[in-house]
Amino acid sequence: MSLSSLNLSKILIDGTIFSFIASGYLLAVLWLNPRLFLQDYPKDVQEKVPPKSPTENRLATYFGSGFLLILILGPFLSTLSLKISSSTVLPFEVLFIHTFGVASLFNLVDWIILDWLLFCTIQPKFMIIPGTDNMAGYKDYFMHFRGFIIGSLISALGAIIIAAVVYFI
Repeated sequence: MSLSSLNLSKILIDGTIFSFIASGYLLAVLWLNPRLFLQDYPKDVQEKVPPKSPTENRLATYFGSGFLLILILGPFLSTLSLKISSSTVLPFEVLFIHTFGVASLFNLVDWIILDWLLFCTIQPKFMIIPGTDNMAGYKDYFMHFRGFIIGSLISALGAIIIAAVVYFI
């Protein structure tokens, strides 16, 4: 396995851009209506509020699909551009590590900045679902750590798939 063609600066640059775009999208949706991501809120918060309305369910599907598209396209386009700009055939391992690195950078930003700093610590008003102020779940740091671990596993699986697609293109 030759990792000499691994480009750490590209991982950091593309991962930062990807993190900015994905984080901005998430924050915009939360500002629009935090209930659209109700399924990602702590259980005590979910149990206190009524279920999503049909309109909220449609919007959640729409915005959730957009977010999923961002999560796939960011690492995919970064890895594809790495392959296109390379003067040699890149081994699968390099493509995988690159894809996983870009995805992991966002996962880290999501965990530390969005979840722990904003959601659990600062708690801006637009992230709090009306009627759930000061609920214990908003300070559940472990829930977000668990989400980070799950996100890491999903990133690894996604990186295998994306790296394979780019490898065979």
